[in-house]
Amino acid sequence: MNNIYILSDTMIQRRIGEKLKSVRLKQNITQQSLAESAEISLSTVKKIENGEIKSFGSLLRVMRILGKLDAIQSLVEEEQLSPNEYYEMVHSAQNKMRKRAVGHIGNKSKEKSEW
Repeated sequence: MNNIYILSDTMIQRRIGEKLKSVRLKQNITQQSLAESAEISLSTVKKIENGEIKSFGSLLRVMRILGKLDAIQSLVEEEQLSPNEYYEMVHSAQNKMRKRAVGHIGNKSKEKSEW
């Protein structure tokens, strides 16, 4: 698989399902055991392995149990800012901060007290 972008969504899901099934079998885990560990139904495991991935949450649970979350790790990592990007972010945030009014509130002249 050289270019994932030329595959249809259905084909990608089918390949993911096949890969997860292969991993499950290599780890000697039954579909029933995987379903119980992932807290999903047996039919959901079967559907995922057949490439019928309807729930991202269920897919994540299966991947977690099989130790394959590293496949999507780059999607959840925070990007590191370069020093220039950090400076720009801080500088733009400071410029957007609300500034206080200068001077007295209600610059009306006050009458002098007779005290």
